Amino acid sequence: MLDLDGNLVEGDKRPSSDTPTHLEIYRNYPKIKSIVHTHSIFATAFAQALKEIECFGTTPADHFFGKVPVTRKLLKEEIVKDYEANTGKVILETLEEKMINPLQVPACLVANHGPFVFGNSPENAIQNAVVLEQVAKTNIETLKINPETKAIDRSLLDKHFLRKHGKNAYYGQRLP
Repeated sequence: MLDLDGNLVEGDKRPSSDTPTHLEIYRNYPKIKSIVHTHSIFATAFAQALKEIECFGTTPADHFFGKVPVTRKLLKEEIVKDYEANTGKVILETLEEKMINPLQVPACLVANHGPFVFGNSPENAIQNAVVLEQVAKTNIETLKINPETKAIDRSLLDKHFLRKHGKNAYYGQRLP
């Protein structure tokens, strides 16, 4: 385990090479308690295609309060020097520019790379990563059927997301 300065505070294993990316995010979003970075096939395909994952229906709306963004490409200078930290910075830049709350849209696609997924716990981040991959796969199939598919209507997006999240959530079982 590391502190927010990247110092080892527990354990004896080498930290992930993506640690600087994660630290940038943790320092700027203290409510994020876990980050999962994958190279899952379908979400990575969107990242490589530089395409956001749109919210086409109620299943993604249950988990993502809008589309999952994709970052800009990193500049050569950002790749050559401090690549991992700059990856975190481009994620932050994207979330800020698009005014995205990363606990409401708990994922960001890094251009030409793959998804970084957030959660308020390790289990939550893993669940969000699994859902993201299914949503990406479903989007690909949807776009095969109709390449002109549009995003879900805002009223239906609001209904599905807010009935499961936030102070007035009512869907599902309450944990003690």
